[in-house]
Amino acid sequence: MTTLKVHNIETAPENSKPLLENSKKAYGMIPGLHGVLAGAPKILEAYQTLHELFTQTSFNEEELTVVWQTINVEHACHYCVPAHTGIAKMMKVDDNITEALRNETPLKDEKLEALRTMTLTIVRNRGHVTPEDLQTFYAAGYGEQHVLEIILGLSQKVISNYTNHIANTPVDAAFEKFAWSKENVVS
Repeated sequence: MTTLKVHNIETAPENSKPLLENSKKAYGMIPGLHGVLAGAPKILEAYQTLHELFTQTSFNEEELTVVWQTINVEHACHYCVPAHTGIAKMMKVDDNITEALRNETPLKDEKLEALRTMTLTIVRNRGHVTPEDLQTFYAAGYGEQHVLEIILGLSQKVISNYTNHIANTPVDAAFEKFAWSKENVVS
């Protein structure tokens, strides 16, 4: 049962209505998360803005997926893991990458694994990383810009993951086939 209202265009606060219209144009539907965020127009605007900014970083589709899903899985987000599984499929990300992320298993690609590891380190240690963590990350081919871009992705995911935990947002029908829970992780 949801604990926060999932708005549609008719029930949303006035300032959220154009933002929900944008969601509908972009996705062909209003994702449940957006409907919940619509309860406070500025958080919906912030989420949409952060999403747009993160997709414009130097990360490619696989790297975006690694950052998003690593955070979603670490935060055990019942809504975002299936949603980003579907998004990864739309972006043509290799299913082996998505499954490894969903199951918390190391990625075969060493550079992507370094990105997954750094993302986990930042999340688990609340931004406290060691010089050795950074050197390992840089040795894999990443740089300071990428560290900062992970933080941008984390900012977006904190909004969505925490909101979904509180709201118990129902998974959208389009993503139900990718259902996931932390208890079912195959490691």
